[in-house]
Amino acid sequence: MKTNCKKWKYLLITTAVATAFATVPMVSNAEDAGKATLNKMNSNNTAAGAALVLDMGILESELDIQKIVQKKTMPVERKTEEKKTEKTDTEELQDTLVMANVNQYVNIRESADTDAKKLGVLYKDCGGEIIERKGGWTKLKSGDVTGWVKDDYLYFGEEAKALAESVGMLTAYSNTQTLRVRKAADMNAPVLGLLSEGEALEAISEDGDWVSVSYEGTTGYVSADYVSVEFKLDTAESMEAILAREEAEKKKAEEKAKKNAERNAQREAAIATGDELSILAALIQCEAGGEPYEGQVAVGAVVMNRVRCGAYPNNITDVIYASGQFTPASGGRMQSLILNGNIKASCIQAAQEAINGVTNVGDALHFRRAGGTDGIVIGNQVFW
Repeated sequence: MKTNCKKWKYLLITTAVATAFATVPMVSNAEDAGKATLNKMNSNNTAAGAALVLDMGILESELDIQKIVQKKTMPVERKTEEKKTEKTDTEELQDTLVMANVNQYVNIRESADTDAKKLGVLYKDCGGEIIERKGGWTKLKSGDVTGWVKDDYLYFGEEAKALAESVGMLTAYSNTQTLRVRKAADMNAPVLGLLSEGEALEAISEDGDWVSVSYEGTTGYVSADYVSVEFKLDTAESMEAILAREEAEKKKAEEKAKKNAERNAQREAAIATGDELSILAALIQCEAGGEPYEGQVAVGAVVMNRVRCGAYPNNITDVIYASGQFTPASGGRMQSLILNGNIKASCIQAAQEAINGVTNVGDALHFRRAGGTDGIVIGNQVFW
C-alpha cells in the first residue's frame, strides 16, 4: 500500500511540474523563463510538495525549485555580462589611438616632465598609440619615437578617431614584381602604367577583387590579389631625424645657391654676348622651336606686347629675365643657345618680325600649352 501511494505521489508531482512548465509563456532568456515558471506555479496554487525531478531524486519544496531555476540561469547571466564587456575592433582602436591637438607641433619628452629631454615632435594631424597615462601626461608610441606628451595637447577617444579618419590615407603597396595599373576594373582593360614590388599608390577604395588607386592624377585599378592596403597616419619625427633633415636641407640650399650663382653668371655672359634679337630668338626656340612658324611669331609677339605694356619692364631682356616669368630664362637652356650660337633661323626671323611690330595674337600677354584655357590656339599652344 505504501508502495502504491509513493508511486501516485511521484506521478502527481511529475504531472504538476510538467503542467506548470508547459503553460509558461515563451520568454527571451533563461532568467525570465525561471521567473515565469515560478509565477505560474504559484498562481495555480500547486501543492506545497511539488518538486522537480533532478539527478533521479525528488525535491519537495518551492525553495529547491528556486535554487534550480537560479542554477540554470546563472551561466546565462555570466555569459550576458561577458558579452557586454566585449569590445569591437573600433572600440579597441578608439581606446589606444591618440592624435595631436596642436596648430604646429608638440614636444615628446623622455619622462612626464616639461624639463625632461626632448626625444622628438608630434606634428599637427599626426597620431600614435597610447602606452600609459598618468598625472595629466600620456606615454605614446608614434613612428620610431616613444615618449611622454601632456594631455592638453592630445585628442583621445571619439575626437581622435574622427580626426584620424579625416587626415589618414589608404595606401596600396605592390607585392608582386610587375603590377599593372588598369583604366578599369577589368583584366582586359588598357594598362595605365606599371608598379614594381614595394611601390605604393594612394588607394581610393576597395571593391571586391579590385582596388581603385590614384595614378598620376587619374583613377586606376589594381587587382586586390597583388596589393596590400594599409591605413596610414603621419607620425612623430625623432630629434635624430630632424637634425639629419635640417643638415640635408642646408646642403641642398647651398647647392641651389651655387647653381643660381652659376646661372646668373651665365645669364650675364649671354646678355653681354648677344643682343636683344638673339635673346628673343633663343626664348622663342626654347618655348616654340617645335611649333609652326606662326606659333614662333606668336611667342615673340607676347614678349613685345609686354614690353609695350606698363605692367612689365620696357625692354626685351628685362621682360624675358623677370623672375618667375619664362622657365627657359632661369633653366640655363637659353643661355647655352646664345653662347653657342645654335639658334634656328626660323626663330631669328620670327623674333625680327615681332620686334618690327607683327602680331598674330592681338595684345595677348600670356601663353601656355593648349587645354583648359580659352584664347587663340596656334599649334599646341593657346595665347590670351
